[in-house]
Amino acid sequence: MSGIKPSTPKPTAAELEILGVLWHTGPATVRQVHEVLEARKGAGYTTVLKTMQIMADKGLLEREDSSRAHVYKPVLRQEETQRQLVDDLLEKVFGGSASQLVMRALSGRRTSKKEMAEIRRMLDEYEGGRR
Repeated sequence: MSGIKPSTPKPTAAELEILGVLWHTGPATVRQVHEVLEARKGAGYTTVLKTMQIMADKGLLEREDSSRAHVYKPVLRQEETQRQLVDDLLEKVFGGSASQLVMRALSGRRTSKKEMAEIRRMLDEYEGGRR
């Protein structure tokens, strides 16, 4: 099992964008996150502010209030959130079949030789650990 509490909310697409910025940059203020998102897609400051406040209320972000500008950081690591979303997708869309999920992922786009080698290495490692 993933170790993530079932009560942990799943982030929306907009929330995932904000989480992506924070996972990449580390803890940041709303203004810092806004600067990144504005450059990428023209996001408005108040939209980013409101979304981050909602995320803190939902338990997706922690807010440090010790300074004038609040600093936010993700509650879960990127890997934990990815696992939560993949587990949900696996159950809801693929009936729990990891092989169907992997086959669909690989057939849907071109996979580089480097990525295929990494997948093979991970499968060998996974299989080796199960013996």
